[in-house]
Amino acid sequence: MAHKYAQLAFTESVRAMQQEQNSRAGYASMDQGEDYNFLLSAVEAEFIAERDSLYMASVSETDWPYVQHRGGPKGFLKVLDASTLGFADYQGNRQYVSVGNFRNNDRVALIFVDYPNKRRLKLMGRISQVAEEDWQTLASLEDDDYRAKVERGFIIKVEAFDWNCPQHITPRYSESEIESLITPLTTELAELKAQLNTQQSASLTNEDLSKNSSVAKINLPDYPQNSGEGELPLVISGIRQLTPRIRAIELRHAKGQALPAFEAGAHLAIPVILGDGKLTHKHYSLCSNPNRTDCYEIAVLNDHNDLKVANELSNSDIVQSGSSTIHQHFTLGLRLNCAQPKNYFPLEQSTAPVVLIAGGIGITPIKAMALTLTSQQRDFSLHYCGRSIDEMAFSDRLTRQLGDKLHLYASDEGNKLNVEQLLVSAPIKAHFYFCGPQKMIEQLLELAQQHDIDSSRLHFERFEHNIDTEAKPFTVKLKRSAKQFTVSAQESILDAVLAQGINVPYSCKTGECKTCVVSVTKGNVIHNDECLTNTDKANKLMCLCVSRAAQDTLELDL
Repeated sequence: MAHKYAQLAFTESVRAMQQEQNSRAGYASMDQGEDYNFLLSAVEAEFIAERDSLYMASVSETDWPYVQHRGGPKGFLKVLDASTLGFADYQGNRQYVSVGNFRNNDRVALIFVDYPNKRRLKLMGRISQVAEEDWQTLASLEDDDYRAKVERGFIIKVEAFDWNCPQHITPRYSESEIESLITPLTTELAELKAQLNTQQSASLTNEDLSKNSSVAKINLPDYPQNSGEGELPLVISGIRQLTPRIRAIELRHAKGQALPAFEAGAHLAIPVILGDGKLTHKHYSLCSNPNRTDCYEIAVLNDHNDLKVANELSNSDIVQSGSSTIHQHFTLGLRLNCAQPKNYFPLEQSTAPVVLIAGGIGITPIKAMALTLTSQQRDFSLHYCGRSIDEMAFSDRLTRQLGDKLHLYASDEGNKLNVEQLLVSAPIKAHFYFCGPQKMIEQLLELAQQHDIDSSRLHFERFEHNIDTEAKPFTVKLKRSAKQFTVSAQESILDAVLAQGINVPYSCKTGECKTCVVSVTKGNVIHNDECLTNTDKANKLMCLCVSRAAQDTLELDL
């Protein structure tokens, strides 16, 4: 049986030319034998999966070939089986030459080139467009970490392929390939510069600094390129603007290793150096697919672009929020030494139906849950609310991935979620997972109580903790430290204690993790947490991050 590539490519004219140029004998073996070459092996599949670029030819009605460059993340052209390829067609310059050609002639030819290793693969096939209603196939073709609008999907049935001679391929390297080579060098350089700055700072006296304040500024001109003290070294490998106010940050292991596994609902504590030079940690849900071990993704809302929010916060609160710092200073190659992911908002191991509810940036943990439930083939629905579709991160991608399981509610379109109707119409014994603004969560909890929904079926996470507008300042006494100070109406006890130089453990800062719990030796507490049991409260325990004093004075065992 002949080599399939020879059958298609070696026409009578081609064979005659080979004969004239004395190359025919070298290809004669392709006309016989068992190598009927149209089934992709693991070698071809791996080669195609590593490509982020290819050249594609179609044939027009005028019989002119049209060659187009195609690019995307590695593996954007998917090997579906030994004889089938597929890819998502993203919006381009809108000429639609290839798309139009395919309607008249389904023949397609592809060339893949590995420039660094001087390898080249040619492939011919028949191409067809995926039906719009076949959203499952469309979802399987898209790339989770590539933010571009998918207009359609294509399937290619392989007819033949052949490996090309590497001669005349000039080695070239992509930005990521170069970055992988120079990252160890830039990391080492940043560490040496940090050591030098430390040595210079140590050699300066307070008098030197007061006489020449510019010296101190010279030592801190840029955001530190290596921050945090966690055991997990991460490096920023990608940044994408999801909406005008939300930015996605991709993190990979600084040493190229696989990342620790995580479950939907988990978060990372990201080290952030604030404007005053202090190190703090901001908690962001992991919104990437939990099945991936090559990278993590978080999404950060720059909430200080919102004038209303800015007006409601004090100046010190604005400084302490890390979102603006992250948007301004987090760049490719920045190293972050983080703790292992933690999860205070896990999915229950159950077969019960699930209702997911997200408000605004609260979509981040909910997205990971939806992907997990999809892979588990669980019964679920996702209800996502926001100001407008343009401000709802991941809305386009989730639409393609989830199909009719996703329900979007954009306020500017007058489309508002009827929370009560959703609760009462949900499947029997359904579990509810919700994350969003404080008001949304309080409304859900109140309605659930009114309709006698068991609290064990309610799971939620707050991405913010609103300060009570009626809160009053009070005095805190530390029994063991013999310190006394005032906690203002706009700050938490935790922040006030940390400002006194008392190092207490903390994590979520939203009253969910129990990390900052301390004993109260005198006084009563207004508990605002979600983690302490009635027994804990009876034993005079409290969460420093969200709870407050019920009287003018509170004494703690610190």
